[in-house]
Amino acid sequence: MSPDAVSSPPELPRSRRRWLVVAVLAVGACIALVLLVGGAATVRHGYHAYRVPSGAMEPTIKVGTHFLADTKVYDHHAPRVGDVVVLHPPTGAETNTCGAAHSEDQACPRPTRGAARETFIKRVVAVGPASVAIRGGRTIVDGRTANEPFIARCPAGIGDICSMPRPISVPKGYVFLLGDNRGNSDDSRFWGPIPAGWVIGRAERCGFLRLSCHPL
Repeated sequence: MSPDAVSSPPELPRSRRRWLVVAVLAVGACIALVLLVGGAATVRHGYHAYRVPSGAMEPTIKVGTHFLADTKVYDHHAPRVGDVVVLHPPTGAETNTCGAAHSEDQACPRPTRGAARETFIKRVVAVGPASVAIRGGRTIVDGRTANEPFIARCPAGIGDICSMPRPISVPKGYVFLLGDNRGNSDDSRFWGPIPAGWVIGRAERCGFLRLSCHPL
């Protein structure tokens, strides 16, 4: 045989060929099942993909982090304190426009009318009816300081945005939201509490093929 000739591999016994075919079919079936279940879970829960564009949620969530929002989770219950959510802020939120006059030592008490098209990611810190104040970057809800070990400390010299000690009233059906980076976040302090219906979904981190998702 010429050294340039290509030879065929020796033929496998028929029984071994049959075993290999069965093994390949079994592996293919398992992969298809996993894809089917993963796809069904995605459709069932209504996940939508997002990317964090700023440092407002640091140190909890870094800039550039990709995550999913479960848009069905609030179909049967309202957002809860501690949830990290994707939301539509009020119109004018990009310029920190408040919907009502208020003193400098309190947060915005009422949003402008109508939801903006933009989407923000923030943490729910109070659910109405409740009173909310801010002291040293920490949330005071109904007169009690919230336990918030996840927040970033406010830098020195910006006490006006980290201390709003005069309480405001969050109405029933509304939520008050803050970024975890209290010194670098445009949130309800400046554009007010929002109707719970403006919340799009809960931010979640999902595992392989979205079979297992957990709130951020």
